[in-house]
Amino acid sequence: MRRMAKVQTNLLTDIHIRKWIRAGEPVSKSDGGGLTFTLSAAGAAVWVLRFRHGGRRQEVTLGRYPDLSLAAARLMAAKKRLALVEGVNPADEVRKAKAHRDWTVRELISDYRKLVLSTLSASTQCSYGRNLKRIENGMGAMSVQSVGPADIVAQIERVKAGWVELFTLWCALRGIFKHAAGKKLIVANPCAGIQLEAIIGKRPEKRKRLMLTDQELALVMNAEMKLANLLAIRILLATGVRISELNNALRSDVHLDEGRWHIPKSKTGAAIDIPLAPKVAEWFEVLMDFAGNSAYVIPARSRARAACFGGDAPLSKDALREAIDYWIDQYKPDVRRFTPHDLRSTMKSHLRKLGVPRDISEMCLNHKLPGVEGVYDQHSYYEERRLALKTWADCLVLRKESLLN
Repeated sequence: MRRMAKVQTNLLTDIHIRKWIRAGEPVSKSDGGGLTFTLSAAGAAVWVLRFRHGGRRQEVTLGRYPDLSLAAARLMAAKKRLALVEGVNPADEVRKAKAHRDWTVRELISDYRKLVLSTLSASTQCSYGRNLKRIENGMGAMSVQSVGPADIVAQIERVKAGWVELFTLWCALRGIFKHAAGKKLIVANPCAGIQLEAIIGKRPEKRKRLMLTDQELALVMNAEMKLANLLAIRILLATGVRISELNNALRSDVHLDEGRWHIPKSKTGAAIDIPLAPKVAEWFEVLMDFAGNSAYVIPARSRARAACFGGDAPLSKDALREAIDYWIDQYKPDVRRFTPHDLRSTMKSHLRKLGVPRDISEMCLNHKLPGVEGVYDQHSYYEERRLALKTWADCLVLRKESLLN
């Protein structure tokens, strides 16, 4: 019977290794049994274990020298050779260890931004984005596995902001740690069981929406402000659209020859065609003349904002609200303070006052009909909405002219 040759081991000494490091030349020296000392041209001294598994030559990095001494490297190599005898591939173990290593919160946020946040709406990316920065600043260096409920509470408490913003921060925290749980980085979400109200109190009562009176409408329709702002406010009143839908309106979606404005689908509502009364179409035409070569009906007024969007951008979401506040503060008209969204509730209320059926007035606001009716009734009510919005626009023009006369 032929005997197998005995593999020589322990061929290296610390003296050899220090000599090679001083020389600074790249080397690869075997200690026997697959354990190899390597020195790169950049001076990185590393222990590598080379072996065969499944008929293939493979290798794993054990660690750096001198962090991993010669004796420690031999012991580690022996353990991995023993695992090989038992059918365990050391390379697989290393890959598993890398996959399940602990992450920092900053690394988790980076992964969440790439895989989750990038798929959400632009407004959510913006609101979550600023809160993710707060989380990075507050606990970015922490180990994900070390974060507990007390750390979540502390993160919320150290941010000085309003209830809605803190709620968004809370949602961002739950989102990133749900992502961590999904990746099996943690067993349980540290946000579980925490009650936001116990930290910051109950949400303040929502402000009630206004129905501007006929006299207030007359003043609003003739407000002393820049014509572009005034026309935008008139369009909001006449169509009842959301402020974001007008701010982001594209010229290509406004079909003046057809008296129709197409609003694409968004997270706030389904796609809808808004019938434009003749006078409303005139207001749109003037606005688009002001817009020049912009793709937007109401482009950004700031060069800096336009530059941030590559040279063309929609109007800032706060611009019309600020214009309304400035008009009320500066000219002090006999009008209750209102927001752009109050123009939407005003139209809804006046449509009902004019006798427009509830379902038509709801469809004018692009609200889904409730219950079974909303599921089965797929009619767009375009003609009915056209008549309702024409009647309402005529009323607004009358209010405007009543003050002038």
